Amino acid sequence: MKNTEHYKMLLESERVRIEKELGGIGRINPENPNDWEATPGNMNTSRADKNEAADALEEYEMRSAVEVELEKHLADVNGALANIKTGTYGICAACGEEIEEDRLEANPSATTCKKHLVS
Repeated sequence: MKNTEHYKMLLESERVRIEKELGGIGRINPENPNDWEATPGNMNTSRADKNEAADALEEYEMRSAVEVELEKHLADVNGALANIKTGTYGICAACGEEIEEDRLEANPSATTCKKHLVS
């Protein structure tokens, strides 16, 4: 039996960290509070300078890519926390066996055992 309180604390700490990172590059979508969206960085660039405009666009694209990855990770963390509540935490989604302790220590939001790890 897994020490779910230990993993719950790890996951809640990870959720706080991710939400802080997301807050630095985005905002919660006002139309969907379960969705984040990237915000532009400093868009106070001169319209006459094409290089500055291109740099600003490139920064926004980078923020968007990071936001998507962080949001996916946040969904994984929230899913793991939901599994703790329902008593299904630490069960491989592929085979139904217990996920190894060392795997959960490395990634508390893991959904598969080592045998079904997808790279």
